[in-house]
Amino acid sequence: MNDFEKLASGNYVFPRAAENVSSEEKDYYFSEIKKILKESNTSIIAHYYCNDAVQELAEKTGGFIGDSLEMAKWGKKSPFDRLIVCGVRFMGETAKILSPEKQILMPQLKAECSLDLGCPADEFSKFCDEHPDRTVVVYANTSAAVKARADWVVTSSIAVELIEYLHSRGEKIIWAPDRHLGSYIQRTTGADMLRWQAHCVVHDEFKSEALSKLIEQYPDAAVLVHPESPADVVARATVVGSTSQLIKAAAGLEQKTLIVATDSGIFYRLRQSCPDKELIVAPTFGEGATCRSCAHCPWMAMNGIKEIYAALTSDDTQPYSITVEENVRLGALKSLNRLLDFSEKKVASGR
Repeated sequence: MNDFEKLASGNYVFPRAAENVSSEEKDYYFSEIKKILKESNTSIIAHYYCNDAVQELAEKTGGFIGDSLEMAKWGKKSPFDRLIVCGVRFMGETAKILSPEKQILMPQLKAECSLDLGCPADEFSKFCDEHPDRTVVVYANTSAAVKARADWVVTSSIAVELIEYLHSRGEKIIWAPDRHLGSYIQRTTGADMLRWQAHCVVHDEFKSEALSKLIEQYPDAAVLVHPESPADVVARATVVGSTSQLIKAAAGLEQKTLIVATDSGIFYRLRQSCPDKELIVAPTFGEGATCRSCAHCPWMAMNGIKEIYAALTSDDTQPYSITVEENVRLGALKSLNRLLDFSEKKVASGR
C-alpha cells in the first residue's frame, strides 16, 4: 500500500448536544428568530446533518440547507449581510473564504470535525513538503490552513471525477484527510495516491457484519452508503454517493425500504423526498460495531435553536464570529476556486 502511515487516534471527547426545546418554545424561538433575521438582513444556512429543528428553521425562514460547499456557494450569491452557519467549524471558514465581506456567525465555534482535527495543518504541510512532486488534493472537511496548503479542494460529489482528470494528466496525488474516501477514490480511478489516514467518527462506525445481518432482514431494501464508510460497507451498497447524491438517488429508487449508511441528519430531507419509503439507519451497534456516535455527528448536534437565538441576540458577536487570516484565506480561495471552475465546466459540458 502507498499510504502515509498516520492514523488519527480517534480518542475524541464528544461534546454535549444542544438542548431540545418543547413545541411551545420552538414556536416562540422560530417567531423571534424570523423577526431578527429580517431586521438584520441575516440568513441561516444549515447542513444536512444538523438536527431536524435546525433544518426546519432554516427552511421556514428562507434560508438554505445543503452540503458544505453548497452552503458556502449559496452564501456567496445571497444578498444577506450576515450568515449564521449551522454545521461544524470548517463550514463557517469556507463561507468566510468565499464571502469575506459578510459577517459569518456560528451557534457553536467549538463544533469541530474529526477529519479536520485528524489533519493538523503543520503536520500535513510538513508531509507535503516531503513529496514536492505530488499534487495536493484535500477534502472540504479540512481547516482553512490545510486548504491553503492544497492545490485543489474537492467534495465527495466530485472527487472521483477530479482525481480521474488529474490521473489522466499523469499527476501523482497526495490525498487528505479521509482514509476511506481516499481508498474508494483510488480503487475507482487507479490513481497513484498517498493517503492521509484520518476518518469520520460517524462513517467509520458502520460495520459490514451488522449491516449484512440487517440486509438479511430486509432483502428487498436498497442500501445507500457515503464513501467515507469502510470499504466492506461500501461493497454492500446499492448506491454510493455524497449526501446530495444519496438524497437525489433515493427518490428514484424502486425499493420501498432504504438502509442508509451516513449521518442520520439526512433523514429530514429523505422524509421529504421519499415520504412513501421506510428509512432505516445502518447499524453502528451489534457485532463489529461500537455505537459511539450512533450515526449522528456529536459536533453537528451542538447546533440548536437556543444556540442560534443566542448568537443572533448577543451584544458581543466575537464568541460566534468566524475569522480567517487574509493570507490563509487567499491561499484557500485559490484551491476552492479551482474546484468551482472544474465543477462549472463539468456542468457546462453536460457531464
